[in-house]
Amino acid sequence: MIASAKRSEYPIEALAVRAFTVPTNDPVESDGTLEWRSTTLVYVEVQAGGMTGMGYTYADAGTARLIDGLLRDVVIGKDATETAARWNEMRAAVRNNGRGGISAMAISAVDIALWDLKAKIAGSPVATMLGVARENVPVYGSGGFTSYGVRELSAQLSGWVSSDGIPRVKMKVGREPDEDSQRVAAARKAIGTEAELFVDANGAYAAKQAIALAQQFGESGVSWFEEPVDHDDLRGNCRVRDGVPAGMEISNGEYGYTLPEFEEIIDASAADVLQADVTRCGGYTGLLAVDALCQARNIPLSTHCAPYVTLPGAAACKSLRHLEYFYDHVRIEQMFFDGVSAPVDGALRVDLARPGIGLELKHADVARYAA
Repeated sequence: MIASAKRSEYPIEALAVRAFTVPTNDPVESDGTLEWRSTTLVYVEVQAGGMTGMGYTYADAGTARLIDGLLRDVVIGKDATETAARWNEMRAAVRNNGRGGISAMAISAVDIALWDLKAKIAGSPVATMLGVARENVPVYGSGGFTSYGVRELSAQLSGWVSSDGIPRVKMKVGREPDEDSQRVAAARKAIGTEAELFVDANGAYAAKQAIALAQQFGESGVSWFEEPVDHDDLRGNCRVRDGVPAGMEISNGEYGYTLPEFEEIIDASAADVLQADVTRCGGYTGLLAVDALCQARNIPLSTHCAPYVTLPGAAACKSLRHLEYFYDHVRIEQMFFDGVSAPVDGALRVDLARPGIGLELKHADVARYAA
């Protein structure tokens, strides 16, 4: 006798996606290798059982078209609570487009929305569904753009330390290498001797140049050097890692889209700390896989950007060191969502009283940013 197919208890009835483009506060912001005047947030909603789950990624508006077309057909009618099955099906569907880049960011946004929906159906926070490892997630203030003068740089970093109680901050370097040591020294003076100071070159340096500058940054107590050379240059990152002062860590991984990419970074000894972005690496499903890899290979994990949607996933990561409290995304997420809170004693606290992620889009407030 052939068994009948299992009936889905919570079939996905609808999927909606929108893109919003938000101008920067300043005419232009920049890091070591890129300038930007706006940021685009791609927002997804999925519906089942009379409930709505939400997720998002920071990506080109073309990501919304991929979700609206290909991924919609993959998930509609399927059970919303079977997040692992939906993730596998989306990964299979994008094979001919490539599983990285826009495809990975599209899957990430939908996966996050499905976890939010699943948790709401269960009446549980996402962090609880994923498995809470900690309720307070340490953060570091991140900004210090190369477009900032020393006064603006110092004010932003010192504000995080003195006003917000965040004991670790990160600044951008690499656009004007001859000025970087002075900027870093000014940042150290502004934040005092106790706070941790990180730098991020966004791949702007050559390996020998990065090693030489690392010696100078070390004099200002820099303990974290992110992407000193191009993130794809694993041999170069390994070379820099071997050449920096003791106590300075190299980080890489924010552009990891698939699990093998993270494994390659570890195999190449190209990072002391692995980074992962929940809006790029496959949503919460992908982030937990990266965390498991970090556990297996005994390397710490730091999450990249998108702080408030990352928070439930970061709370479930056993290898987590901290979460990036990135200026642009903090500003956007505070504008866009109810349910955000400020760091306390250098950490964001997971809200275990609200089902799902705990965020709600301010529809009326954000309509003017629709792309």
